[in-house]
Amino acid sequence: MVDNENQSEKTFSNELYCKMIEINPGIAQMEMYEFCYALNNITPPGGWNSVLIESKEEIEKKVNDRKFYDSIRIKDKVDDKVTLDPQIVILTQQLIVGLNSNAFPIHWIQKHFYFDIRGFFFLHRTEYFDQNIIEHLGGKPYLSYEKKQTRFETVQDIGYKAFKEANMEIDQALIETVGKLIPQMGTPLLIAIAGPTAAGKTEIVERLTETFQKGKYKITAIELDNFLTDRDYREEKGIFTQGKEALHFQLLIKVLNDISKGLKISIPRYDFVEATSSHDLEGNLKPGGIPIEIEPADIIFIEGNFPFLLSEISSLIGLKIVYLTDDPIRLKRKWKRDIDYRKKYEPSYFRNRYFKDQFIMAGIAYRPQMLLSDMVIDTTGAAVWISPKILDLLNSK
Repeated sequence: MVDNENQSEKTFSNELYCKMIEINPGIAQMEMYEFCYALNNITPPGGWNSVLIESKEEIEKKVNDRKFYDSIRIKDKVDDKVTLDPQIVILTQQLIVGLNSNAFPIHWIQKHFYFDIRGFFFLHRTEYFDQNIIEHLGGKPYLSYEKKQTRFETVQDIGYKAFKEANMEIDQALIETVGKLIPQMGTPLLIAIAGPTAAGKTEIVERLTETFQKGKYKITAIELDNFLTDRDYREEKGIFTQGKEALHFQLLIKVLNDISKGLKISIPRYDFVEATSSHDLEGNLKPGGIPIEIEPADIIFIEGNFPFLLSEISSLIGLKIVYLTDDPIRLKRKWKRDIDYRKKYEPSYFRNRYFKDQFIMAGIAYRPQMLLSDMVIDTTGAAVWISPKILDLLNSK
């Protein structure tokens, strides 16, 4: 009986391995025994025959429902150790069994999900461009380039050098387009760059800054994340709050008004490792805290997850840009940046949080800002999208 069970498990694993290569070609770079090591972590106690799968329609309904993501526990623990949320495990198990039994066609899984090798789990695929957004941005891209991020299809994590090289053309197009707009829009000009975590916002602001500093402009940058309150407080209150409750908001309004008037400002400093702010909840500097001092400038970049959604400051923003990279690419960037380099998260907490956040944030932050944007830079799609208003400005003499 034991030999038959072992043979059955071996057959299941071998068949799954071949099919998973079609889901994620990077699987082919794993030896079979490496694949089995990873698979054992999500094998149900009763074996794969114990997994009951829902219909495709039921699964689609669940993964497109905000309530499902709200229920994901990012710090779920077993024996005092953070583990992958049971609902994420069950979804991955169902997709694996459905794939191997041919109940779920490969094309259906690829349409709705992507598989992360390093985390060894399935995540829902977020769609950012809907018809309303496409119409807002003129119906088609302003500029299009070769999709060079496809080279990352088989890798498990992505360093910034490789990411920067893949985005070279699209980034240069953004720089040149903004360069044409600045003289027509006038200075001082506040340029807001919004986008998901690990999309490359900070890096593109650095490149824009380097370029325009070589000209006649004085440049500065404000990272919206520096206005975050302590993470423990935010998670206690709920991190999906459209921004205001998660920030030193009144202080943010004050400093943006001040720097728009040509005044020097002092802003909070957020420790991304300890997840704490230099300021308390009342916006006062904590004992031992060190603020960031920022001089006035011609061009002020502000980047973060949701600057366009803050109505109190939106009137101060001269140019609204969404810098977008698809979820699977950003996840690979975060494995390298946040786990390998920053040592920022416990891996299971990291997987839970990423799975939970992307669907919710797309709905409450990124798609709404795309509808308000002047430009969208789609690095994965290698396209620059601009609103008709900005197109008219670019075409004017």
